[in-house]
Amino acid sequence: MCGITGAGWFEPGLAIDDETLGRMMDVLVHRGPDDQGSYRSAFGSDAAAGVVLGHRRLSIIDLDTGRQPIGNEDDTIQVVFNGEIYNFPSLRRRLEGSGHRFRTQSDTEVLVHLYEDVGTDAFSQLNGMFSVAIWDAPRQRMVLARDRLGQKPMVYAQQPGRLAFASEIKSLLQIGDISRGLDPLALDQYFTYQYVPHPNTIFSAIKKLPPAHFAVWEHDALRIERYWQPPREPDLQFETSDAIGQLQELLEDAISLRMRSDVPLGAFLSGGVDSSLAVSLMQRHSPRPIKTFSIGFPIPEYDESKYAWQVATSLGTDHHAYVVQPDAVDILQQLVELYDEPFADSSAIPTWHVARLAREDVTVVLTGDGGDELFCGYPRYRAVDMAGRLPDWMRSALSWEYWQRLPTSSRQKSVFRQAKRFAEAASQSPARRYLDWISIFNEPRRAELYEDGFLAQLSADPARFLQDAWGENQFPDDPSRAAYADLVTYLPCDLMSKVDMTTMAHGLEARQPYLDHRVVEFAMKLPLSMKYRRGRGKRILRTAFQSSLPSAIWQRKKMGFGVPLDHWFRDELRPLVQDGLLATNSRIESYCRRATVRQWVNEHQRHEFDHGYRLWSLLFLELWLQKWA
Repeated sequence: MCGITGAGWFEPGLAIDDETLGRMMDVLVHRGPDDQGSYRSAFGSDAAAGVVLGHRRLSIIDLDTGRQPIGNEDDTIQVVFNGEIYNFPSLRRRLEGSGHRFRTQSDTEVLVHLYEDVGTDAFSQLNGMFSVAIWDAPRQRMVLARDRLGQKPMVYAQQPGRLAFASEIKSLLQIGDISRGLDPLALDQYFTYQYVPHPNTIFSAIKKLPPAHFAVWEHDALRIERYWQPPREPDLQFETSDAIGQLQELLEDAISLRMRSDVPLGAFLSGGVDSSLAVSLMQRHSPRPIKTFSIGFPIPEYDESKYAWQVATSLGTDHHAYVVQPDAVDILQQLVELYDEPFADSSAIPTWHVARLAREDVTVVLTGDGGDELFCGYPRYRAVDMAGRLPDWMRSALSWEYWQRLPTSSRQKSVFRQAKRFAEAASQSPARRYLDWISIFNEPRRAELYEDGFLAQLSADPARFLQDAWGENQFPDDPSRAAYADLVTYLPCDLMSKVDMTTMAHGLEARQPYLDHRVVEFAMKLPLSMKYRRGRGKRILRTAFQSSLPSAIWQRKKMGFGVPLDHWFRDELRPLVQDGLLATNSRIESYCRRATVRQWVNEHQRHEFDHGYRLWSLLFLELWLQKWA
């Protein structure tokens, strides 16, 4: 696990000098604290064009000889790589049989020789998480690629005569002539989703390479192609008994592959089904107790640490727990420093803390990410299912103005408030309805919030990102469509970004066995009835692995990785709101109506309405603008 950066140019005036490359690498030191390496070469008839590659290393595999960049036998192909290739031993054996000579034991060198043999077809043969840059000197081209599910990041900036890339935006910002101008659509998307979805970043001049895509920069032209897509319709030929056996075999193998490491390894354990099952399967493959890590909050409604202890005791793991009593102001400032574009998923706070705790004992952790998307585990899929079964006249009736005038609860998760949100969106199309339910700022809220000048800059619909994902699959039911959309939007843009940034902040590598592409392809082909029935998801997981966990874990209600924002904004974050959001010189005033923000702050502090998540998004943006814009 590492940080990568670099650039190629055709114009001498756009060259990246050693000092700039050093800064580009230095800001990624948290991703690779163990070592660094670089490569520089001129090319072209007059040697006016050039390329640089930079690498910061976190040593996981081949601790002694795995330094990057790594070249082929004659050094005409150079690679910098961030991630892990789990099937590299079998690929290496095949390549050695074809005559390739290896100088290291690392998975990175497999990429070099595989690219030599099959070019960009290499990426579809990899089982792993990766972002990679390949300099192909004979063809004078740069190739960038990203793994199927977006577990590892890749951003780039294309200018006439130059392409620059990096693991994080902050590395590209070390190049002085890359603009820091903000993209109005990206800011609108941030308020819609609480993240900026690919291919955009908050900066107009910088883009994200989408998951499952590669880019080829050649003759100063950039071509981007998709090399993989999840199954988009179910396979109705599945027999339940066969499916159970296949799932058991696939998940066991995915766990086993991800336990390969030359450094200490452990797991995040929340006490939920997905992380608990992963730990249970890990323990089967380990001769000693697995080190597990969880955190809790002193506020009971946000604390699931007792369930983690229950699982750890049952499985006999070496469990480490930490009760978070965070300085909310301090952790918010640290997250703003870490994230180089606005990111408002507040579960980054507990993830940051559990990563810090784990790094004291291990360098690699396995997580349970992906189980909800693959096996319909999110509670919101119940609402999706219910709305899809209602007749049109009832959905129309639920949207009557009478319902909207009913009083609502101030509590974010109250039953009555959830019922009202369900009714408000019932008459919309399935994709719009789903977006309304998962958004903190739905369309009416954004219209209420935005300044007229900012509103006038918006010409594209931010809902398009989710609607495209909803519409590109052919599943016959809405819960499966929602799960597919989450897999290609929310999971890479929110969950994987959160896990990558918070773990790499501490030099910790996180691996997700549920996101082995073989498991993903299998799960997405399953008919809905094998995954979800009568309001409950993960049916096949329960059947296949019932004996692996205590029955109480299978039966418990999903809790989520929440934090007490409602309390914080009435307590320790209150001064920061006054001095930031409501200050006369606040940066968000260029985009948001001061009167609306003040109204939401007052309603929250008077316990009239829980605006905790909205205020967190606004405050994060304000502090981010002060730091980065």
